[in-house]
Amino acid sequence: MTATTEGAVAVAAPIRRRSLPPMTLKLAVGLGIAGLIILFGVLGPLLVGNPSTVRDVGLTGPGNGFLLGTTQSGQDVFAQLAYATRGSLIIGVVVGAITLLLSSFFGVVGAFIGGSTDEAFSLFTNIMLVIPGLPLVIVISSYVPNKSIWLVAAVLAITSWAGSARVLRGFTLSVRSRDYVLAARIGGEKRWRILLVEILPNLIPLLASQVVFAVIFAILGEAGLSFLGLGASGSFTWGTMLFYAQNGLALRLGAWWWFAPPGLAIALFGAALSLINFSIDEIINPKLRAQTRAERKEWSVKA
Repeated sequence: MTATTEGAVAVAAPIRRRSLPPMTLKLAVGLGIAGLIILFGVLGPLLVGNPSTVRDVGLTGPGNGFLLGTTQSGQDVFAQLAYATRGSLIIGVVVGAITLLLSSFFGVVGAFIGGSTDEAFSLFTNIMLVIPGLPLVIVISSYVPNKSIWLVAAVLAITSWAGSARVLRGFTLSVRSRDYVLAARIGGEKRWRILLVEILPNLIPLLASQVVFAVIFAILGEAGLSFLGLGASGSFTWGTMLFYAQNGLALRLGAWWWFAPPGLAIALFGAALSLINFSIDEIINPKLRAQTRAERKEWSVKA
């Protein structure tokens, strides 16, 4: 074969484009959507007016100076959505942080210390695991008429950290018995250094997954409670927007611009965090990556 022929074959050969692995693609899409929503929640309230301002242009559709129309009392839906995004994100961050602290303390520290401490922590975790969150919020609502975002976030966090603690305890017990941890103990390493250097780095992907799940639970839980009228009072969240839209008969009157934006925001943010959580799960468990690659090869063969 001559050099000219070889060059023609080389030119004729199809150029293969490198595609992102599914795990990387899912993570990028999830981070992109979540990042845009977080950016809107941080900067949006600085760019809009007062969401509670009443005007004489009730139930006006998008346009005429209102990007997402107005409510039944003439309030700007876009301004409400900006403040509601910030409120829901605050609840998600607070619940995620409290869940991280409590589940790490009662799950990781208790399992690492072992003995009676682990048994006491495990008993307390089991007790908290069976406490239902909704009845607790109903009881609090009956005694606290003005509930702030911080109170709702604290209640959601207190009733949601126990499941993560159980998962972290089981994984910590597995890591604690591994050879490198036993070697560090035999070598005379201090217990706090073994916990911070030998055990916690192995728990970072699992901790991240549990925090993401806690944020999803907090936002969906607050939206459900607010829709029932048990959420934060005097504050805007995605759930309170849906509650006000329901009370204002937005669905019956066809005012889709009132209830659709907060519902879509909840769906998009939940989907984004789920994609991130799925990617973290694949990082934690290599078997999931191998299974995904095998399924992808099978799809390409069938195609």
